[in-house]
Amino acid sequence: MRVLVTGHQGYLGTVMVPVLRARGHDVVGLDTGLFADCVLGPPPQDPPMLTVDLRDVSAGQLTGVDAVIHLAALSNDPLGALIPEITHDINHRASVRLARLAKDAGVRRFLYASTCSVYGAAGDGLVDEQAPLRPITPYAESKVRVEDDLVTLADADFAPVFLRNATAFGFSPRLRADIVLNNLVGHAVLDGVVKVLSDGTPWRPLVHAEDIAEAFAVCLEAPAAAISCRAYNIGTETNNCTVAEIAQAVAAAVPGSEVVITGESGADPRSYRVDFGAARRDLDYTARWTVAAGAAQLYTEYVACGLTAADFSGRFVRLARLRQLGESGAVDATLRRVRAGV
Repeated sequence: MRVLVTGHQGYLGTVMVPVLRARGHDVVGLDTGLFADCVLGPPPQDPPMLTVDLRDVSAGQLTGVDAVIHLAALSNDPLGALIPEITHDINHRASVRLARLAKDAGVRRFLYASTCSVYGAAGDGLVDEQAPLRPITPYAESKVRVEDDLVTLADADFAPVFLRNATAFGFSPRLRADIVLNNLVGHAVLDGVVKVLSDGTPWRPLVHAEDIAEAFAVCLEAPAAAISCRAYNIGTETNNCTVAEIAQAVAAAVPGSEVVITGESGADPRSYRVDFGAARRDLDYTARWTVAAGAAQLYTEYVACGLTAADFSGRFVRLARLRQLGESGAVDATLRRVRAGV
């Protein structure tokens, strides 16, 4: 199958492309390269790619594609809160436009990277795909809007599916340090302290980047009628953890580190536990990685690849990276690429 992966030079895309290739798919990437240089360790082998802003994709660029895996987004809650209109423009409007163009070009399925954060402040009970959607950030709101709009495009020849990923973790050659487990392991390695700014009580569902990649591959290969217009939570109940439990797993993985819960940021309203049973029942899919194994992997890779404090707080943090690009003139105020490089 010929598959176009948007955001293939991002954190998840860099892990996903080799998984798809190993399963025999012909992969083409689409990216502006804003995070292409955010590499820790040996550089990844990218597929052939289209260098184009998501907002500028044309129908002709989608000709001959069998399926689109749409990962590209401003994927960060602080970033979304800082520039909500641009978040809406890229994450919502451009995503729906891409799906319409894909349908017009004859693309038969559209795999959309949504998020479990669409459930918002759901409390302690397990939420499944039928639970009310209560997004509390511009990022999560954009995901809900895209899901709603894509449903209206579905027909016998165009099958959208929504993969509501839990919070990602794990090593990627294009690292992100601003997601909870990756961040806590970095602090433990660099400072010896697993610092939790909240009170540690919020629930988070977590899933490894490799497990996300496998889930997309499974949906790519499933019968279209079985997945069309379906939403699937991607993760495992084993990885429904409080932030304090995540911190303890990090301390266990990083020798000599200790947990410090400051509570300085107060209670975090984003708290939810997720039921992942639908993907197991319908797709025979099960996430494999545990939080403990992911923390151990990150510790090993951070040390082996020589993670530095400057990179950890700079180019591996989405908001900091975009600020660097803006200050250097590489992107304009709407985050459109102006010139290559930082």
